[in-house]
Amino acid sequence: MFVFNLSSAFITFFAVVGPPKVLLAFARLASTRSTRELRRLAAWSTIISAVIGLVLGFTADEVTTLFHISDQSLQLAGGAIFFIYAVALVFGVHLGGESEDGDHLPNPMVDGIRELLLPYIASPLAVTAVLVASLARNDWGWKATIGGAYLAVVVINYVCVALLAPLMQRTHRTSLEVLSRLLGLLLAAVGVELFLTGLAGLGVHLPEGH
Repeated sequence: MFVFNLSSAFITFFAVVGPPKVLLAFARLASTRSTRELRRLAAWSTIISAVIGLVLGFTADEVTTLFHISDQSLQLAGGAIFFIYAVALVFGVHLGGESEDGDHLPNPMVDGIRELLLPYIASPLAVTAVLVASLARNDWGWKATIGGAYLAVVVINYVCVALLAPLMQRTHRTSLEVLSRLLGLLLAAVGVELFLTGLAGLGVHLPEGH
């Protein structure tokens, strides 16, 4: 069964909201913004994303209690979400990505934050991963570890965007798409393992894998 530890939490966060996914989201905005604007947008969206992740990580027990959600239900739902998103990613479909209305807000910074809301700032995948990982153990030291792992990933995101901003304005998105699809395959496996862990928590007997 899937066991959360520091390394698996970091890898999961890296897969669901790491540079391959974030760079793809920023690449869509790079064509209409200067390098300086793109870096400012990356800084603000990273700060907001980090705050949301840390708050959810430290209040995971309270959130699940408020909505009467069991750990097993969250694992089943999280596994299903991961798997559906990963399959879509493998086939090049980016769920919760670009807005379809084509409208833009007058303030470029606010408009960029709106565009990044679901794919990065408040990603459903990241929210699910933080909650599931935080609930794996019931102590503040573990929650701090999860918060640190998530914070490390979003800092890596900002560094990647800040360094690659000029390149993203000239490069083609194909290379990012290829890497994104490879991570989609790994994320699908994580989703299956998480779903099986939820079933095992409900008492369903599953044979041990090798």
